[in-house]
Amino acid sequence: MANTLNQIGAVTALNVRSIPSRLGTSLVIVIGIAGVVGVLVALLSMGAGFAATLGGTGTEERTIVLRGGSVDELSSVITREQSQIIGDAPGVARDADGKPVMVAEFYLLTDVAKPDSTSPNNVVVRGTQSDVARVRPEFRIVEGRMFESGVREVIIGTGVARQFETLQLGGTVDVRDGAWNIVGIFETGGDVHESELWVDAGALETASRRSAFNSVTLQLESADTFQTFKDALTTDPRMVVNPQRQTDYYASRSEQLHMLIRILGYTVAVIMGIGAVFGALNVMYAAVATRTVEIATLRALGFGGLPVVVSVMIESLLLALAGGLVGALGAYLFFNGFTVNTLNFQTFSQVAFAFQVTPELIRQGIVWALVMGLIGGLFPAVRAARLPVVDALRAG
Repeated sequence: MANTLNQIGAVTALNVRSIPSRLGTSLVIVIGIAGVVGVLVALLSMGAGFAATLGGTGTEERTIVLRGGSVDELSSVITREQSQIIGDAPGVARDADGKPVMVAEFYLLTDVAKPDSTSPNNVVVRGTQSDVARVRPEFRIVEGRMFESGVREVIIGTGVARQFETLQLGGTVDVRDGAWNIVGIFETGGDVHESELWVDAGALETASRRSAFNSVTLQLESADTFQTFKDALTTDPRMVVNPQRQTDYYASRSEQLHMLIRILGYTVAVIMGIGAVFGALNVMYAAVATRTVEIATLRALGFGGLPVVVSVMIESLLLALAGGLVGALGAYLFFNGFTVNTLNFQTFSQVAFAFQVTPELIRQGIVWALVMGLIGGLFPAVRAARLPVVDALRAG
């Protein structure tokens, strides 16, 4: 065993030292695999960023209540009587005045067009209260001011402000029944609410001629009281509602698009990976062919076939690892933090989010690279070990 390991080390060192003399052909493997890994990590980082934006909305202590059977706020209806019952349920946090820490909200969509696009984009309009920070303490105004109660004024999320040049402080936006003045820009810690327009619930109720809310969001006394709160509502004969932890609700809103992006990413990576593997095969076969006499000489000196196979495999894996690292680094430098917006198929609204090249995605990319290197080096390695020693020496 020790002799075999020594032989593997000697042959591998010889192969690695010869890489600079074959730099051009070796770069074919590195660049090919780097391209595959870069595309894979970049595509998956889009899905990771989208999921993080929605999944990072809310906390375990915060709950959203929808009508029973509704999958999202747009299709939900909560009456005023039901909202009062929800606020009186056990487990709901209360402020110093004994009022429940909750907000009943309207939820609808409006069309906003980009300057370079002729087709409008759906943007969420949330009718809420001016004291919404009681329920969402991460909310803060970064420019302008808060809307006034009963007035047709709008505050826009930072994600909306970045993606829609037509929506700026001091401008207007068509919400319902005419243009509304934009008086502020807000942020909520990078979550999905930054892709929304917020207005006063009373003003939106009048303009949209609605008499019922779409959802109720509230703060619980602690995360542990959720089940007690849920049981109290679901067993109440007056109520047909679906309470959910806010984190679970928003995470579920990203599942379809996240899955679609993952399928697309891996499909593209497989197609490109096939080309990269063939490139690696060609390069490694060429490397073995140029070292036919060298390998035969080692075999004649007593080196076994296993050290030759392992050394060729290690060389292929090292080149693949270099390609994987280059591809992952390129994806991180060019895409991490890159902000875009896309249509969420589950809510039919635009969501602004940033690509996230996470350590897990880099790990996946490197594993993908090593698999391609393993496949690309396997057959040339076996061929090298099976070279007839006498014929190889004569050919040299």
